[in-house]
Amino acid sequence: MARPLALVVDDEPDIRELLALTLQRMDVETRTAADVSSAKAQLRSREFQLCLTDMRLPDGDGLDLVAWMQAQGLRTPVAVITAHGNVETAVRALKSGAFDFISKPLDLANLRKLVGNALRLSEPAAAPATTERVRLLGESAPVQKLREMITRVARSQAPVHITGESGTGKELVARMIHELGARAAGPFVPVNCGAIPGELMESEFFGHRKGSFTGAVGDKPGLFQSAEGGTLFLDEIAELPLPMQVKLLRVIQEKSVRPIGQTQEVPVDVRILSATHKDLRALVAAGQFREDLFYRIDVIELRVPPLRERGGDILLLARHLLERQARELGLPVPVLGAEAAAKLVAHAFPGNVRELENIVERAVALCAGGTIGGDDIELRGGSLPPADEGNALGERLDSVQRDAIQKALEANRWNKTAAARQLGLTLRALRYRMEKLGME
Repeated sequence: MARPLALVVDDEPDIRELLALTLQRMDVETRTAADVSSAKAQLRSREFQLCLTDMRLPDGDGLDLVAWMQAQGLRTPVAVITAHGNVETAVRALKSGAFDFISKPLDLANLRKLVGNALRLSEPAAAPATTERVRLLGESAPVQKLREMITRVARSQAPVHITGESGTGKELVARMIHELGARAAGPFVPVNCGAIPGELMESEFFGHRKGSFTGAVGDKPGLFQSAEGGTLFLDEIAELPLPMQVKLLRVIQEKSVRPIGQTQEVPVDVRILSATHKDLRALVAAGQFREDLFYRIDVIELRVPPLRERGGDILLLARHLLERQARELGLPVPVLGAEAAAKLVAHAFPGNVRELENIVERAVALCAGGTIGGDDIELRGGSLPPADEGNALGERLDSVQRDAIQKALEANRWNKTAAARQLGLTLRALRYRMEKLGME
């Protein structure tokens, strides 16, 4: 089997030699170039599995080379070597299409991890094994565009921020990015930032050492250490309190964590994916989310479309969910009747795919005779508004949330903790929604 081939672009002979020796020890054949023009000539002449380029070059910079490779349609992963602490340059490189970045002075252990991740992208067996596990169903234009974007960002190590309403499938998108990328063999660690009590956040994220505080009866690795070599998915990242945002930013920039009770930092090799249903830009403007952290996690933004924008996908998903539910219950797959189908297509789905799952589960349990009729479909939140009433949709969704919270509070004798548990929310999330809806 042919050895992988890498191109090293740097105007300093010592750096070229150091990188070439490191790559050769990893059984990677190496070619070198001292400037942008000679690098382009080599990239035109043969196929490389990796390109490492310095930022400052005699006839341009690394970003020029990255942009040129993107314009030429080259699939070679390119990593940019940046000055230590130059976060702005690193973010610009990732936005330009760079696979990853590494800072000077070069840490050879981090370099070897970067090279390993890049080379795994050229392994032909990586993609087929993953597409069977995680699938994004749908044939609508928004979903096809989303699938295309997922495939593209999976080839990078850039942080991705996934936006979309609750129930649209943001974690599914994150899993696809992980499983289609170079880190597929590593762990995928999802965490709901709103579900961790504030006083335990630092310990949960970074770990702690035995005896570092009352109750620390043993060493505990944090979420970053658990995701080593893989992906950490920070769901509902907008729920992080400001002090934790500062610490998270530092970890992302330094690629290391300091467990509670330990003086030395521990390097971590983790790709960060995040998601929220909130408008982070609005939270930044309101001073509720750090601007520097926002620009660090929002290098690439993916929007997951709500179900009401996906047209014919509603029935496709409904039939898929019918088959899955029937299979789990050991029942024959029921037929989706015309009246039931019409009700689903006309529905606004404020709860998106998660709401559709609940509707289908109830319908399978109630239908008789092997056909799901209109009476078996129980909908809440009304039908889709006419085009000229689109602005009223937000008000209708607020009304649905307000009604659900009111009923949960009444059912639990106004105990907010119990009501939050019934609604599947944290107490903090319930209080936020009540305040937003004017229910306090």
